[in-house]
Amino acid sequence: MTEPVHGTPAFDDALGFEREGDTSDEPTRMSFLDHLDELRKRIVYSLYGLIAACIGTFFAWEKMFVYLATYFQQQGGQLVYNRPMGAFMFSMYVCLLSGLIIASPWIFTQVWLFVAPGLYAKEKRLVIPFVLFSTILFWGGAIFAHVVAFPSMWKFLGSFNGLGGILWQQNIDDTFTFYIGVVLGLGLVFQMPLLVFFLSKFGIVSARFLLKHFKYAILIIVVIAAVITPSPDMMTQLVFAAPMLILYILSIGVAALFGKRKPVKV
Repeated sequence: MTEPVHGTPAFDDALGFEREGDTSDEPTRMSFLDHLDELRKRIVYSLYGLIAACIGTFFAWEKMFVYLATYFQQQGGQLVYNRPMGAFMFSMYVCLLSGLIIASPWIFTQVWLFVAPGLYAKEKRLVIPFVLFSTILFWGGAIFAHVVAFPSMWKFLGSFNGLGGILWQQNIDDTFTFYIGVVLGLGLVFQMPLLVFFLSKFGIVSARFLLKHFKYAILIIVVIAAVITPSPDMMTQLVFAAPMLILYILSIGVAALFGKRKPVKV
């Protein structure tokens, strides 16, 4: 089976591009079973990309292992493992997380290919901006989590070390599970401006709507932060809620700039 070549109808259809001479501006009609089959295909392709990226990161697992182990211990406490497979599974999870970050552009492409059949021809042209900005925002959230969020949370949690004679020893499994939750959680949270961009382009929300419901947005952000944070303490929830609030304000500007314009009545 030959692969689609750039510029051919098969390639253009795969990425949701409008072909030359195609005047149809209607979304592709698909049955429920077709949607399920398309979803299965995109999940499988995403897994292929993730596996390929993980294989590539496996060759650098030792350097990443040492880097993250040092990074965790710099935040306070002594990193230990109390299960025979603990350190080995840590090395596997490191490869999995780094592979997911590397493969994210491919995964976002598969997300776009899943929703593209339901879009109009002019909307399908947004594939490149969608993949580009979703990747940038995801990586931005991961970097923020690594540089700011996780150290702030971990140092706060470690501040109880020595209180009442209790010694804090970081279990490698729990530590990395917490880290993954922070990185992936903020990576997804940082998609908010992109989500608002598409909702505003389709006329679902507007800058006025977002401003009008600002107080409700604060409440929802606090609730979401409490649900998705890997720890129930207030400091962890605040570290999640603060960037979400800033992103919401940024999203208002995005909606004002790129929102669907209502036709002027004459």
